[in-house]
Amino acid sequence: MAKSIPDHPFLIESLRKNPALSAAYITATIEEIDPEPELLKLALGDVAEALGQPKMTPEEYELHLKKLDELLSQQGSNTIYNLGTWLNALGLKLTVAVCTDDIGTDDVGTDTEDNTVNAEIPAELTV
Repeated sequence: MAKSIPDHPFLIESLRKNPALSAAYITATIEEIDPEPELLKLALGDVAEALGQPKMTPEEYELHLKKLDELLSQQGSNTIYNLGTWLNALGLKLTVAVCTDDIGTDDVGTDTEDNTVNAEIPAELTV
């Protein structure tokens, strides 16, 4: 039987080399038809390993992962803001986009060719 090559190191290296791929990985996980919370935690952890670990001390990285666990157990509207802050520490930000099912203009008549609206979130997370 042929030995399989573990794909985790390849995934982490790919995410590290291409932050846009990291963003797409999280987006794809969030947009799943039948979302599984554990998959979101796994994707966020992979991205943290790829983007956070190289620029954080081991202590900062462990604290960042601990904040992820706390964040994912939260309820309420602050959760989205805390997720934005958590991602910001990795060099990512939350983005809201118009659904691609709507072609042309949205309800208020604005052009949807560039269908993203970006919100800056402060880089510090307080839990």
